[in-house]
Amino acid sequence: MLKIVNFEGSYKELEDKLHTRKQEVTDEVNKSVTEIVNNIRNKGDEALFNYCLKFDGYKIESPSDLLVTEEEVQEAVQNVGEDFIRILERTKKQLLDYHKNQVEKSWTMMKEDGVVLGSMVRGIENVALYVPGGTAAYPSTVMMNAIPASLAGVKNMFIITPVKADGKVSDVILAAAHVAGIKTIYKCGGAQGVAAAAYGTNSVQKADKIVGPGNIFVATAKKLCYGTVDIDMVAGPSEILIVANENANPKYIAADLMSQAEHDKLASATLITPSLDLAKAVDQELERQVEDLPRKDIIKYSLAHYGGGVIVKDIMEAIDLSNELAPEHLEVLVDDPMTMLPYIKNAGSIFLGEYSPEPLGDYMSGTNHVLPTGGTAKFYSALGVYDFVKHSAFSYYPKASLATFKDDVQKFAHLEGLDAHANSIKVRFEEDE
Repeated sequence: MLKIVNFEGSYKELEDKLHTRKQEVTDEVNKSVTEIVNNIRNKGDEALFNYCLKFDGYKIESPSDLLVTEEEVQEAVQNVGEDFIRILERTKKQLLDYHKNQVEKSWTMMKEDGVVLGSMVRGIENVALYVPGGTAAYPSTVMMNAIPASLAGVKNMFIITPVKADGKVSDVILAAAHVAGIKTIYKCGGAQGVAAAAYGTNSVQKADKIVGPGNIFVATAKKLCYGTVDIDMVAGPSEILIVANENANPKYIAADLMSQAEHDKLASATLITPSLDLAKAVDQELERQVEDLPRKDIIKYSLAHYGGGVIVKDIMEAIDLSNELAPEHLEVLVDDPMTMLPYIKNAGSIFLGEYSPEPLGDYMSGTNHVLPTGGTAKFYSALGVYDFVKHSAFSYYPKASLATFKDDVQKFAHLEGLDAHANSIKVRFEEDE
């Protein structure tokens, strides 16, 4: 099941396998989504209601049909039971404990010449959280997006999510929204839901930013609407890379590889180790454990096409290879994993030691599971509080201080051919000449 290869010093083959799994946006998909977005922008509710009926089978008689009621939320809370609410509350606490350290503060610098400089940090005013509907219900994603947004000071957060003909939103999604403090939930999703949040309609409020996962139509709509609104990222298929030495437990490694391979057939699960014996033992564990899992066909396909075991000369070469691949999830299973942390340059989220498995991060470790994929961890970060704020610089210069800069600023402006810029400075001192 696990294709084992020796690393020959070239990253290209492994990079190609790991980084070419994103779904290509076909001309047909792009054309279809562009039409949806343009219709929502031009016709608002009329187009939105028609698309909800066409794609989801949900008939909207009045704008109030778009909104989840408080009665529906309370019924969902009762349906999921006290134990699941307890789990959600615990998840919320874990996320708050971690993400509160990312909160930035406004600052002011006062100089001796009377100049005042600074930066104001403000939460984005309106954020839409896209939540997939149907069989793909992810209450954990609601929490991962909502908690850092709330810490950032987002004033208004709302959910957009598709429903079927019955107009019902999953109980677990409503329960997560309740615990996260989200009051407004719209029963519309897909590309039309994204466009409605991006441009606003009479029934759906306009967002300043849209976050959350979705299918290829949702992802394409987010990309098309970017610029009108901000978005989090357009993530590809999930991936895990495990760096392990000869003492690592093959049972754990196999289980962790499969935990990501089960996401979909395009998921990637890779082991990098200096131990051929370990790789073979992991392969045996995969063969044994996979037969008990409902999604075994998806796991087998993922491992066969996008996974593998890579044999390197030592752990440092494994870390170097990991840095080049920049995985979404990186597990480090060595004798003293903390000593490896300074050498890790590129990874979305890092899991150190055999009792820090990646699924813990998916749900309750406190770190965020919205992560860069496809090698983008070289320049993107995990979702955090910083994604929901904006910075406004401010400055105050007394006339006497500006006078010390006036000649240089005017020369700079003339150098760039911007005479009106120079004049803006000049007119302030003409009476003094």
